[in-house]
Amino acid sequence: MLKEIRYLLLGLVLGGVLIYFIKPEPAQKELQTEALLPLEPVTPRLNNAVISGYSLPEQISFAGEEVPMGRPDVKERLDREIQVNAFWHSNAIILIKRANKWLPVIDSTLRANGVPADFKYLAVAESGLQNAISPANAVGFWQFLSGTAKDFGLIVNHQVDQRYDPIKSTVAAAKYFKKAHQKFGNWTMAAASYNMGMRGVSQVAKNQRAKSYYDMIVSEEPSRYVFRIIAIKNLLENPADYSFAVDSTDLYQMPASRPVSVEEDIEDWNDFAESHEMTFYELKQLNPWIRDYKMTVKKGQKFTVLVSSAE
Repeated sequence: MLKEIRYLLLGLVLGGVLIYFIKPEPAQKELQTEALLPLEPVTPRLNNAVISGYSLPEQISFAGEEVPMGRPDVKERLDREIQVNAFWHSNAIILIKRANKWLPVIDSTLRANGVPADFKYLAVAESGLQNAISPANAVGFWQFLSGTAKDFGLIVNHQVDQRYDPIKSTVAAAKYFKKAHQKFGNWTMAAASYNMGMRGVSQVAKNQRAKSYYDMIVSEEPSRYVFRIIAIKNLLENPADYSFAVDSTDLYQMPASRPVSVEEDIEDWNDFAESHEMTFYELKQLNPWIRDYKMTVKKGQKFTVLVSSAE
């Protein structure tokens, strides 16, 4: 009898468990479904719902030479570079900030050396206004290879590498641009040759009887190169057109410094820095062309070293 009661109780318990798991709960299900539905339609925010491309300028020039915007192929190629560079928001903001620091001095250096100021945007396209090093070991704002740098008057060795000097390297770049302009007769092809080489531009122009850069059929990188420079020019000259608003207090500034002439060997740059109440780090920030802890100065050589003017 006791055994039968135990089986009966066990059956009731198991039955209750099965009923709990399989019984429908329409009221609860309906309540859950209603909770997932919005009470009223939600209007999406415009900036999340619509992404519009940036408009192209109706007219634009490079180094005083008009870009043929009446040509559909030219508009399409420029459109690509404008959208790519303007939609890369973080990079654009940084470039706007760096431009305030570096472009005025690069601009004045180019003009003083007889090159149109628009070539400063080539340095932006090449390096982002940084002392970058490419996989091919091209160095600095202007991405000079060692041999080319020496050809255009820069000192390159284990102690001094003037490719890292933004001003000295700009002077060297200006020499290249003037030589290329003399060869091709226009600045746009001179700019293209900085990517393709003068021989490359000459060969393509000859084989295709091309009168301008815009008529040359070339590979992907040189095909985009000048258009990228033009897009960067338009972005940095008209940031508001692309909805960029950078507060003036956030723009990067050139640190206060003064030049010191050095005509003798430097046994230890740390000692030199301390004598001017600077750290070695601060000295290198102002003079990135210093590549060692000492410097041998040959007879007749003279180097200009920037030191903090706060002393």
